[in-house]
Amino acid sequence: MFTTISPNTQNPITDLPEDLFTAINDLKQELNAVILAHYYQEADIQDLADYLGDSLGLAQQAAKTEAKVIVFAGVHFMAETAKILNPDKLVLLPDLNAGCSLADSCPPQEFAQFKAENPDHIVISYINCTAEIKAMSDIICTSSNAVKIVNQIPKDQPIIFAPDRNLGRYVMEQTGRDLLLWNGSCIVHETFSEKKIVQLKIAHPDAEFIAHPECETNVLNHANFIGSTTALLNYSQSNSSQKYIVATEPGIIHQMEKFCPEKTFIPAPGIKENCACNECPHMRLNTLEKLYLAMKNKQPEIILPEDIQLKALKPMQKMLEMSL
Repeated sequence: MFTTISPNTQNPITDLPEDLFTAINDLKQELNAVILAHYYQEADIQDLADYLGDSLGLAQQAAKTEAKVIVFAGVHFMAETAKILNPDKLVLLPDLNAGCSLADSCPPQEFAQFKAENPDHIVISYINCTAEIKAMSDIICTSSNAVKIVNQIPKDQPIIFAPDRNLGRYVMEQTGRDLLLWNGSCIVHETFSEKKIVQLKIAHPDAEFIAHPECETNVLNHANFIGSTTALLNYSQSNSSQKYIVATEPGIIHQMEKFCPEKTFIPAPGIKENCACNECPHMRLNTLEKLYLAMKNKQPEIILPEDIQLKALKPMQKMLEMSL
């Protein structure tokens, strides 16, 4: 994780303006800033963002923005991605502790050894990884385009797919390719209870079960539709069903309800009783207050070593080219 921050710039959350929405919008104009937010952010941040999307859409938006400052309401690897694509711009992350369990499951030193042991393989890495892993990759992908990208690789070319084993298994099933998988996963998408989902489906026979491909195979086997967060959102709008059980981080349900207020959306339950374990603890660290302070103080700032940044840029550009 590469981030620098001046020690005296993380002020406590005190003396905040009463109207944070107006204050943030004023700072946005003053800084010539754009606010990019992931669907898994809290509802207020979603409503305030200039662009709201999944990892692919956010990367595409970061690549073409003309703003001087990028405020990333998401997690660390997303802000790093924005910096990789915009080396000369100020990239801010409201909370430095907004990490990613999936990115953490792929330590760079161990992955470098794994790659060295398979020198004939090219590396396709899911965007949910650190800048160091991106720098060791040949192509980056997202859950939106992973199948499309793998299908463009010659069938005789061996592929390492990292770091998400569940997305990798899904891509293997969809493409018929034999991928060498890194054994990583997302804590949120592995907490869904197959038993409770089946019970929900029985209790709501008119509901469609829709799931993100980061979920485990036993959960995906019950899904009526599998897709990225954007694909799930689009499906809930275009499909005729009036009720959905949703197996991904429940932040997306805010958008589903905005677009389809007449429909019912039920978050898929986790393994533990009465827990919020299907909420990403990292995504939820960002708040309007922290967003305001980050813009006011122009900190915390994402800064990457130049060699890592340059190496990571090539596979990111390759992804954007192959996603057209």
